[in-house]
Formats: sequence, structure tokens, C-alpha cells
Amino acid sequence: MILLSSLIETFEAQFLTQYRDLILPSHLKALYAMKECRTSLSHLMEVQCTECDHHLIMPHSCGHRSCPHCQHHESQQWLERQLKKQVPAEYFLLTFTLPKEFRELAWRHQRVLYSFMIRCAWETVKLFTQNDKKLKGTAGAIAVLHTHSRRLDYHPHVHLVVPAAAIDKKKKLWRTKNDGYLFNHKALAKVFRAKMLDAITDEELALPENYPKQWVVDCKSVGTG
Repeated sequence: MILLSSLIETFEAQFLTQYRDLILPSHLKALYAMKECRTSLSHLMEVQCTECDHHLIMPHSCGHRSCPHCQHHESQQWLERQLKKQVPAEYFLLTFTLPKEFRELAWRHQRVLYSFMIRCAWETVKLFTQNDKKLKGTAGAIAVLHTHSRRLDYHPHVHLVVPAAAIDKKKKLWRTKNDGYLFNHKALAKVFRAKMLDAITDEELALPENYPKQWVVDCKSVGTG
């Protein structure tokens, strides 16, 4: 099996020469973490069998969230924890996409813009749930940020998995919708756009020229989650 660390060792110099001007410090940190992961360059730990005296000296894993060796097991555990939180309701996948005109701004201010995207997407869903005639309560959701498309193009977007259910804390009621419809995607996009523009302006970042009036939000049923 070819380890990622061996690939980095082989192509690191060529990669840095070609992309040095585009790489962020966070990318270099991830690269070096994965390069040392479970190799002789990392710290060592002693592992002992609980049934006998047999023990081994093994290199530490890096634990970086971008490392496939470390995150495969962590991702599976995370998924199992989320499945235990499922509620008896129809689930919807909402996708909030940042327009291409904002991608350069997002690339230069990743921590800020990504935070805005998740916050504004969640605030939009929360507002719609509170104002919905059938739900009228507090929503729940799982949010995941994707920075690239499946073709590995830079394409920041946020996925929210949302149950068609809400809790009315004041009246202590649990409400659900079962008609295969959650919210109007155009209305979601309009509110998300307004919240993002306000957040960017409040941060005193320059808005790009000729950004679109209509943004894209997708909302579709995914069954039981």
C-alpha cells in the first residue's frame, strides 16, 4: 500500500516550486503533518497488550483533520454519533453556495468567510423554521462546509441536513411536516444573500464588483436522513 507520506516525500519539492505563491500557511501545516504521520519523524508511543506483556513502539499519528489515515476512523465514529441523534421526521439537504464572484475574497479570507457562510446558513434555516406555519419552533441541523467541488475546483458551499421538525420550547410541543416540502429555495437564497452581504460589510471587507442579485440555494428531500 502506498502511503500518503511517501507521495509527499517524493513530490514535495516539485509541488512547492509550482504552487508556493498559492499555498496558505494552513496548507503547509497540513502538508507537513501528513508527511510525518506515522513515520519515524513523528513522536513515538508504547502500545501494550491488555492480556499479556507484549508491547510495541509505534509512531504517533498526526491527527490532522485533512489526513485520510487519521480521519477515516474519526469520520466513522462521528457518523455513528450523528445517527444516534436522528429524530422521527423527513430530512432535507440544503446547499448554500457562495457565488463565483466571491471566491477570490473567500480564498484571501478563508477563516472569516467560511465562518460567515455556516453562520448565515444556519441563521437562515432557524428563521424559516420559526416563521413556518406548521413548524413554528426551534430547528436542528448538521452543517458541513465543502471548499471544493467533486472536480476539485474551488467552490465553497455549505450543506445542512435538516429534519422537517421543530421544538416549541414555550408550549413544549414537537411539530413535524410530512408533505415532502420544507422551504422555498428562492426565498432561502434571498435571505442568505442579505445576511452574507451584511456580515461581509460589517467586517469592512470590500464586496466584489457585479456580484449577482440572485444566489443559489438547493433544498431537497433525502428521506429519513
